[in-house]
Amino acid sequence: MEKVGVAIIGPGNIGSDLMYKIRRSKYLEMKVMAGIVESEGIKRARGLGIETTINGISDILDRRDIKIVFDATGAKAHLKHAPLLREAGKIAIDMTPAAVGPYVVPCVNLALLSNEMNFNMVTCGGQATVPIAYAINQAADSIYTEIVSCISSKSAGPGTRANIDEFTETTARALEQVAGADQGKAIIVLNPAEPPLMMTNTIYSIVRNPDGEKIAAAVSAIVDEIRKYVPGYKLRTQPIIDDHKVTVIVEVEGAGDFLPKYAGNLDIINAAAVEVAEKLAAERFGG
Repeated sequence: MEKVGVAIIGPGNIGSDLMYKIRRSKYLEMKVMAGIVESEGIKRARGLGIETTINGISDILDRRDIKIVFDATGAKAHLKHAPLLREAGKIAIDMTPAAVGPYVVPCVNLALLSNEMNFNMVTCGGQATVPIAYAINQAADSIYTEIVSCISSKSAGPGTRANIDEFTETTARALEQVAGADQGKAIIVLNPAEPPLMMTNTIYSIVRNPDGEKIAAAVSAIVDEIRKYVPGYKLRTQPIIDDHKVTVIVEVEGAGDFLPKYAGNLDIINAAAVEVAEKLAAERFGG
């Protein structure tokens, strides 16, 4: 089975963790790590024997052996990168808030996006909560869904802190557009506790049809799907049903590939991105 060549733009923490995940993939082959300066991430990739460039996207566009590109830069950069990647015929997996392409949560809607060339990975909170919100909506028809993502302060870098407004807006839209809630709301909490705590997400839904058995079965089934690519994802509680309100709490422990295990918020979005790339590699390129 021939692996499908991929590249990463942006050798920071997200890009470095993606690199380690891709290196153990059965379907993807890490071809190039691209940056714009001789950073620690570039040195790290080179130390692993991976080809690197500090010319940014330009050294990737003409490479026929690269089919999929993970963009781990920033929203403004991706707005420039997206049309260039499309013109070059490369699939873009967007780790930024740019949302040029549709939101994708692999266990929910990837199968519906078969013709897309640009996939936005929503947010870390979106990857952790949208599947549960989707399951509740499928089982009980959600009128309103609100999520609270609590992450360790140490796992919230400058990018996360600078984009909190974008986090809340993007995640809320995904709760509506992907999960199917009539109305969505998202809140993020940065917890300074020591030692750092695992990412915890609470999902509250007001539903029209509060069938406890149906909701529990739907939530259990979607958790099993998520755990196929995020083994550290687990229910903290079974669904709690109080009249028409449903509450579910989930925890995310990272794989510890490059980032610490408590950084489940960063791990889940990367694991989801690799899952998307692997499915696309199999379906579009026979990887």
